[in-house]
Amino acid sequence: MPLSLSRWGELRAALDAVERWLLPGDCLLCRAPVEVDACDRLICAPCRARWAALPEPQCPRCGQPLTPGIACRLCTAWPPPLGGIRSAVWLDDSARRAVHLLKYDGWWRVSEPMAERIGRGLCFDPGITLIPIPLGAARLRSRGYNQSAVLAEALGRRLAVPVADVLRRRRETTTQTALTPEARRANLAGAFTAAGRAPEYPVLVDDVFTTGATLAEAAAALCSAGARRVSGVTFARAVRPLAEAAAVPESGLSAWSGA
Repeated sequence: MPLSLSRWGELRAALDAVERWLLPGDCLLCRAPVEVDACDRLICAPCRARWAALPEPQCPRCGQPLTPGIACRLCTAWPPPLGGIRSAVWLDDSARRAVHLLKYDGWWRVSEPMAERIGRGLCFDPGITLIPIPLGAARLRSRGYNQSAVLAEALGRRLAVPVADVLRRRRETTTQTALTPEARRANLAGAFTAAGRAPEYPVLVDDVFTTGATLAEAAAALCSAGARRVSGVTFARAVRPLAEAAAVPESGLSAWSGA
């Protein structure tokens, strides 16, 4: 049975202690030995240092790195209250491996170094609430936990901000990995709903940003439930060529029909 967000918080300290006692001190990414007294014994400091930050300038709305003279097209059709999206690192090989450890291999405590990287330099306005992107019921049963919820909890502890599990999936959706941007939007259309009234200023939390379709649909559901402004954070963002394909010359914006 999947664990609730509150149960993750209760079990965290005990599981950390057991993990340190049982596991060898090798980095999960590079397999090099990790110092016993290191702040994180799962991913070593050199591997975390290799995670590449996104360059400036970035689109102020969706966080996509910009090229001078090229307009961002990712966020042109987003719900008006959605903006201020930021991703911590590029989804290169090292970051992708960390995401896979969290998402598919059961290494939920990898969320701690990921949250630490997300939290660098973040300064939220008072009154925000972190909202994880929900999994469908079948995937939640299969994995045993929602990786976005675990990441949101880790980030919430680090930043001392609340986390609310208010989004739900209306239906199961096909995996997004191999879909085109247009297919992603169609796949996610109407996929989310809010359980009760949404916080006024929610911040969506997810592991990876590819086209923004997931965040846009989740934001639309929150806005329908009372949110006034929605922002979001992700650990990683899809690297080039997907990132470069997310921008078009300003003259081509009129032909764009979605986000």
